[in-house]
Amino acid sequence: MLRKLLFCTIAGLALVAMAACDKPSMPDPEQPPEPQAGHTQLRDAIQQPLDKARAVEDAGKQAAEAQRAAIEEAGG
Repeated sequence: MLRKLLFCTIAGLALVAMAACDKPSMPDPEQPPEPQAGHTQLRDAIQQPLDKARAVEDAGKQAAEAQRAAIEEAGG
């Protein structure tokens, strides 16, 4: 008797739990998602070292060009 009651209780709870599960609703295809412009921290963290490397590369190119010009002026 007690086993039957326990089985029915567990089965009932399982049915209630399964009935509570529902597929999430799909977003409206007519309305595009809002842009997430405020979430730029990751992009900035990636972009900052790249910008720094480009600046160093430009400075190196300018220094090499100045050295070549100095060598040419010296007659080399």
